[in-house]
Formats: sequence, structure tokens, C-alpha cells
Amino acid sequence: MGDFERMLKDIQAEVDYTRQRIGRDRLDERVMAAMRKVPRHAFVNEDMQPLAYNNGPLPIGHGQTISQPYIVALMTDLARLTPASRVLEVGTGSGYQAAVLAELVAEVYTIEIIPALARKAAERLAGLGYDNVHAREGDGYHGWPEHAPYDAVLVTAAAPEVPQPLIEQLKPGGRLVIPVGRVDFGQDLLLLEKDADGHLRTTDVLPVVFVPLTRAH
Repeated sequence: MGDFERMLKDIQAEVDYTRQRIGRDRLDERVMAAMRKVPRHAFVNEDMQPLAYNNGPLPIGHGQTISQPYIVALMTDLARLTPASRVLEVGTGSGYQAAVLAELVAEVYTIEIIPALARKAAERLAGLGYDNVHAREGDGYHGWPEHAPYDAVLVTAAAPEVPQPLIEQLKPGGRLVIPVGRVDFGQDLLLLEKDADGHLRTTDVLPVVFVPLTRAH
């Protein structure tokens, strides 16, 4: 079994295990195709490459991680993306989640607060030909208002609460996927759906563990 097939099998095993919490038996086929296509080994340091297709998070330096493949796939699935979608990602990290999104949507806007990670991810994404990803360094808590509103917003680090700017930058009908909570008290992956009148419906999807959302001081 090849690396991609093993990773996809592990993702499906996690879906089976969590199906009652996530409310589905399988993830969108388009999402799984994107997971099969993006070379995860290209988004980790050389010493981590033998572990790149394991179903677990990996360190990428600066106290940050590349998320578990199942969580990347689940968050992407929850966003309910279309080929015309414009997506905001907060927390570029290695650039892996942005690359998965880029396989599925028209435009990805991604923000990373750690300068070295922001530069490396932008270079990596450009080198892999993801020209529909727009990356910049900055405090993602405030979003990227110049390009709002977005069809979906994904946050790849845990905030103590849902940042209000991200809610405001979400289109009516849009979806915000974010881990909320603290490492010491527990975190939950939340799905916020904004209706046509701007009202929010929040669903608690799954307990998770993410690095904290870093803020500018």
C-alpha cells in the first residue's frame, strides 16, 4: 500500500470512529481527492518526511505543528466548499491546509503571524504551483478585510473565543470552522454557519487539541 492510500485509509478509520460526533459516514469525495493529491512530505522538515503520511500532527518549528491529516480533511469537509469559493485561512503554518484548500476553490487567502513560517510557506506554495493562494504575514485574529467577505473561514489554531472580525468577514451562507478553548481546559472544533440575516448557528463538532492562536503584542 502506498503512502497516500495508507493515509486515506487512516482518515476513513477516524471517520468511522467519530461518525456519531461528526454526523457522517464518509467525507466529501472531492476533499479526499485533494488529500490524495497534495504531497504532504513537501510541507514538513526533511527529518520528519518519513512520518509525513502518518495520521498525526508533526512539528514544523517555532512551537507549531502541521495538523493531523484527518483533522485537515474534516475541517475542509465542514467548510462545504465549491470551485467558486473564496476562503480565508488563519494560521498558514507549513502551508499544507492552504494547499488542500487550493485544490478545491477559486482563491485562498492565508495569514501567518510567525515571519519565518510565513516566508517559508509562501515560497513552498509558489514553488508547488499554487498560484491561487495569497499568503501574507500578520495577525490573523483580525482576518484579511481587504478581500472580505469570504465563503468560508478556517482557523488552524485554538482561540479562547471566536474572533469577531472573522465572523464579520464571513458571507451570509458562509461557514467558519475553528477550534475554541485552551489546551489546559480542553478545546472543541466548532462550526459556525451564518444565515442570510447574519444570524449564527453554532455546532460543537469534536474535542480537539490545537496549538494556541498567537496574537501580536
